Amino acid sequence: MRPLKPRIVGEWRQIAGQPDLGDLTGENQQPVDFAIWRAADRTWQLWSCIRGTKESGHTRLFHRWESASITDANWKPMGIAMHADPTVGESAGGLQAPYVFKTGDRFVMFYGDWTHICMATSHDGKQFSRMTDLADKTGMFGEAADANTRDPMVIRAGKRWICYYTAFPGRKGAVFARTSEDLRKWSEPRIVSSGGRGGDGPFSAECPHVVERQGMYYLFRTERYGANNLTHVYRSGDPLNFGHDEDDKYWCASLPVAAPEVVLDGRSEYIAALNLGLNGIRIARLRWESAERNS
Repeated sequence: MRPLKPRIVGEWRQIAGQPDLGDLTGENQQPVDFAIWRAADRTWQLWSCIRGTKESGHTRLFHRWESASITDANWKPMGIAMHADPTVGESAGGLQAPYVFKTGDRFVMFYGDWTHICMATSHDGKQFSRMTDLADKTGMFGEAADANTRDPMVIRAGKRWICYYTAFPGRKGAVFARTSEDLRKWSEPRIVSSGGRGGDGPFSAECPHVVERQGMYYLFRTERYGANNLTHVYRSGDPLNFGHDEDDKYWCASLPVAAPEVVLDGRSEYIAALNLGLNGIRIARLRWESAERNS
């Protein structure tokens, strides 16, 4: 297994800006955590959590953009895509961080409802239906009620699915993971990354994003949003262990981005991230380069 490290190359291009939410538009709203994927009709989809809106409760909802090409600037705004639904146990205005992947002939979306991780599915990759349990609730799992369980992302590793997410029980932020064979029944949680350069504050391990390259796993973990945005990248042969205050063993890079998502289009690879002013989403090319463990 040859160790690599990611490098952003080329210029950034804005693909989404401040959306018009009609009566729900907030003066200080911010497009934040998002997901990018290709729908069944081959159009590119982008859903972002918009915070600071006039939505009741926690002020958050999902907005959608669409484009024929991932390299286009300023994708077409398609309107509000989803509101939180308290009738199925979601916190009012609490939608956070969608993540979408395809398995078989269906698209699956994981998202946070402020307290739990939830799931919705789609056949076309545009219209999603919530999955509920026997009590007609969407929440699949979460940490303590006040831990703000959020920012899910999912990978397939061997015969199991791994869901990564963040939470801050006791105001200590960390990256958690649970495993499943069917996307419905999940294991008990385990902390897979904590401490190190990013610290252990409540917002020091946000937006976990994991990719596998040449037999190694790479965890992108955001420490800061905004003008001084910063994400740390950890490298491991074990997708369930990226170290606990062990940067000397696992850290491989730090990037000036927030809430990144790695996106593939054929052989081309991109990294999408929040604008510095938290007023949109941008994209640039990404390259993987050879690296020594502690370079």
